[in-house]
Amino acid sequence: MEVTLKAPAKINLSLDVLGKRADGYHELSTVMQTVDLYDTIRISDNDSGKVTISCSYEGVPCDDRNICAKAAYRFFDHCRLPVSGVHIDIDKTIPTQAGLAGGSSDGAAVIMGLNFLFNTRLTPAEMIQIGEKIGADVPFCIEGGTRLCTGIGATMKKLPSFHGVHLVICKPDTVSVSTAEAYQKVDALQKHPCYTDEMVKALFSRDLFMITSSIFNDFELALQIPEVIKIKKTMLDCKAKGAGMSGSGSAVFAVFQSESKAKKCCELLRQTYPETFLCKPIKIGCSIE
Repeated sequence: MEVTLKAPAKINLSLDVLGKRADGYHELSTVMQTVDLYDTIRISDNDSGKVTISCSYEGVPCDDRNICAKAAYRFFDHCRLPVSGVHIDIDKTIPTQAGLAGGSSDGAAVIMGLNFLFNTRLTPAEMIQIGEKIGADVPFCIEGGTRLCTGIGATMKKLPSFHGVHLVICKPDTVSVSTAEAYQKVDALQKHPCYTDEMVKALFSRDLFMITSSIFNDFELALQIPEVIKIKKTMLDCKAKGAGMSGSGSAVFAVFQSESKAKKCCELLRQTYPETFLCKPIKIGCSIE
């Protein structure tokens, strides 16, 4: 038996790092949004008694280090099932090390897919419980849509949907960001009011100018990556309503009201950055095809 799932990318419309917690994690306040840029996950069962992974995308580990393998083991453990033979094929489109939660979304899709394959009838809340043990973004990738995420990012509150816009997402291929280094630089920033509070108010107002004026990311502020600054300038020169970095980087997204302007921007950036995508916001997370 086989199941195929779509695992969407996410962007951070706003991201505030509020400080370091006693457990070593950081307290976040962020608005996350899923977009129609997908990895495709195919899961099939077999009688090997092992979890195996295949992926042709360079740099993705195809062993137990892969988040999809971790998700599978966590699923079997939670459901008190012996580890069954499953093969997980990852067809990647979402760039890695980009702040787009590609890996987290793949892991979320595996939990959802195994729930279907093994007919375990887990509720979304139970799948989220498994996801929390794998990564902070995994619960959001199960739910998707537009959500305020707090704590380490796994406590979620649904917000009015962000829709009716066109997005351009661009990942520079020469930049990779160390998450540990990124947090060190964020910790050194001066304290400032929480921009995510303004983004939440803007989404409730449904005012696009307010929403795009509230785009903010502490990592973008702390890291000051030259390539990100350059891409963002190009986007704004192409008449984007607003632009910002996603996650700890290095992908940059821009919001357009005009589809034609978004397409022109996408075509222009793609000449230099092959991993440039034209997208729209979506209201769901991972889904079975």
